[in-house]
Amino acid sequence: MMTARLILCVFCFMLLSCSGDKAKEMLETAEFEERQMNLPHAKQLYEDVIRLYPTSKEATTAQARLAALTQAP
Repeated sequence: MMTARLILCVFCFMLLSCSGDKAKEMLETAEFEERQMNLPHAKQLYEDVIRLYPTSKEATTAQARLAALTQAP
């Protein structure tokens, strides 16, 4: 199971490096991880979007999702 997640993460990051809109793709990956209940990874990706693309609309969305995850019980 852990190996499959590692492979998925590597694959996702490889895809991110091939595209022109990295903030959008990173946000989509974070949202996917959140839907899969992999919350630690989703939070990390949201934080990365905010850190790497602070002025993007995706950073605004990432901040809102991160706040919601942090406040969730």
